[in-house]
This record gives sequence, structure tokens and C-alpha cells, in this order.
Amino acid sequence: MDRILIAGISGAGKTTFARTLSARLDLPRYELDALHHGPGWVKRPEFEADVEAFSSGPRWVTEDQYSRFLGDLLWDRADTVVWLDLPRRTVMWRVIRRSVVRAVTRSELWNGNRENWRDWLDPEHPIRWAWSGHAAKREAVAARIARHPNIKVIRLRTPHQARRARRHLPAQAATRR
Repeated sequence: MDRILIAGISGAGKTTFARTLSARLDLPRYELDALHHGPGWVKRPEFEADVEAFSSGPRWVTEDQYSRFLGDLLWDRADTVVWLDLPRRTVMWRVIRRSVVRAVTRSELWNGNRENWRDWLDPEHPIRWAWSGHAAKREAVAARIARHPNIKVIRLRTPHQARRARRHLPAQAATRR
């Protein structure tokens, strides 16, 4: 497990899982949101080049996002995918709670950007995206797994499985489907 991709819809816990694996396995972690969003939520022109650079390295962990810009680049280079395939009710609770906290505290996210209540009207806001894209994300990840049969896949379907895996993942056997 040297090149790990964490897949799942917004609110599934990709960042938390990546952070844990980074610390446990001493892997460099690259947060795609930080690489993607420039000031004013504008896509950084260096995004693809930055991802190309880190993903060509021997060891990393990151989230499976921005496929419309990256295609299968990260999937082609990963050796392991941890799929956080959690129920919609779980991700909705998490993403709503996270968005409320971010909007209330006005904490800086990436490159000076902050979430506010008006953002919730945007169709691409994580709350709306998690609701409308849950089934499509599941189908997309399953299709990518089928296209990349050599990747070790660890599919976690409940918050309990995800918590347990964060504690024991390096010793855990990989499962497909």
C-alpha cells in the first residue's frame, strides 16, 4: 500500500481516512480540494500539473475527486483503493453537520475560501452533491474498479467498518466488491 486512493461521495470521510493513513503509513497526503480551489473558489490553472507531479511519485494518499479534469490518472497509478461506500443517510448527516459548522465558524478552507449559507444554493455544494450524486458515485466507483482489476480494493459499507479499518487497515485483507 504505497499509492492509496480514497473513494466515496462528499461526507463519506475521505479526508479523515486519508489523514489517518498518512500518519499510520508515513505516506505524503495530498488534499485535492486544496490543490484545486484557488482564491474565490476558482480552479487553479496548475491543478492538473500538481496532481501529475505528486501521483508520479512512489508513495502518496489522496481522495478520488475531480475526475472530469483528471480522468483515470489517479486510478491508473494507485495500487490500493479504499472505497467508503456508506449509506446516504450517513453521508447526509455528516455533510450537513460539516457545512453548518463551516458556515457558522467561517473557518478558512483552502486558499482563503470560506463556506457561507448562500453557497448551499449552488447545485455543486457538497450537501446537494452528496444527495443527488450518491447513487451515481457508487456506480462510477464500481465501473472504475472493473476497469482496474489489478488495484487492491477495500470496500467499507458502514461507519463501524470504516472506524475499524482506520485502526487496523495495514493488517486487514483487501476485499473486492
